[in-house]
Amino acid sequence: MPQSVLEAVLLGVWDFEPVESEANKYEATEAPPGSQEKLEVMARRIRRGLPLWHPDDRCTLENVDLR
Repeated sequence: MPQSVLEAVLLGVWDFEPVESEANKYEATEAPPGSQEKLEVMARRIRRGLPLWHPDDRCTLENVDLR
């Protein structure tokens, strides 16, 4: 049985649902959506078997300079 989403994908287990993690067990990020920083945070979460998204993650590009 896979322990993380990454393991499930590697094993071809497409109906895997990770165990719910309490939001206070991992940190939210202020990294803008789609940024390299946000992708790195999400990759670390996958490697640790955590959900990709935290309820308090930044979810807008408000006040971000896109130039």
